[in-house]
Amino acid sequence: MSGDHWRPLAGPGVLRQRAQALAAARAFFAARGLLEVETPALVSHAVSDPQLANIRVSLGGPATRELFLHTSPEYHMKRLLAAGAPDIWQIGKVFRDGESGARHLPEFTLVEWYRRSVDYAGFIAEAADFVRSVAAALGRTLPAPVMDSYAGLLQEFAGIDALEAPVAAIRVRAQALLGVQLDAGLAQGLGDDRDAWLDLLVVAVVEPALRGRGLVVVDRFPASQAALARLVPDDVRVARRFEIYLDGIELANGYHELGDVAEQRRRFTLDRERRRQLGRPDTAPDEALLAALAVGLPDCCGVAVGFDRLLMAGLGLDSIRQVVAFAPGPDQD
Repeated sequence: MSGDHWRPLAGPGVLRQRAQALAAARAFFAARGLLEVETPALVSHAVSDPQLANIRVSLGGPATRELFLHTSPEYHMKRLLAAGAPDIWQIGKVFRDGESGARHLPEFTLVEWYRRSVDYAGFIAEAADFVRSVAAALGRTLPAPVMDSYAGLLQEFAGIDALEAPVAAIRVRAQALLGVQLDAGLAQGLGDDRDAWLDLLVVAVVEPALRGRGLVVVDRFPASQAALARLVPDDVRVARRFEIYLDGIELANGYHELGDVAEQRRRFTLDRERRRQLGRPDTAPDEALLAALAVGLPDCCGVAVGFDRLLMAGLGLDSIRQVVAFAPGPDQD
């Protein structure tokens, strides 16, 4: 370990810009009258998403208990909405095990908010406005976003029909596009998981192609990737889910939120089966969330924005570690 391991990762100039961005975020929500809330970072249930892993925490004392650091405040914020809360937002630390790299840290800052008083199209526009407002605080002016669909981007850059193509055709196309980048071990690991092959094409082909497009909103994800979003009524092949990219870096993930408790329970079951297939730990459904949905989640939209990634992209930096004071890792703790 070097003698400078104690020093902060971000310099004073970047830390000052981070503070300006935080102030801009709070001003954005204050101007719109949203209520700032805080929810627990320690939670009783692990997230069901097969692609995410919670960090486990064991509490000692008379009754030893296992809890989890949350990957998002989503479940608790929805419980607040079901209990009658108005439009709400929060900013705080979230935690995801096994995530490390130029764009990933196991601990990072997330901005999340929910709106009952804005329709889906208006909410997408508001989420893009948030990104533009924070970027402006960093000294960068962003134009209005380019809008596109998930299927449209896969067709344009990968030449594949993301809604109808069978997994065999997607696999062949990925092999043709990626060549030696797609090693045998990765291909075997993806197996016959159609969404996993699509994810590979998004990361390896679509995201690099978006680097020169500035701010991009990707809407209408396949229904199999709906997560906690509603399906589009006139085309149930796709969901009311969107993501926002800046210079090819994914910043935000948002939904027209699912309020159907039976459908949510069904999706939890599907998640558990997929986790079993992947050899990942089982996750019991969060019955408190399901109880809140049974009472009634207001018709609302929600989005989560990775604040550190937004700073990284807005400042044109190469690594998320350049915008945080400290980060867990071999050279810091």
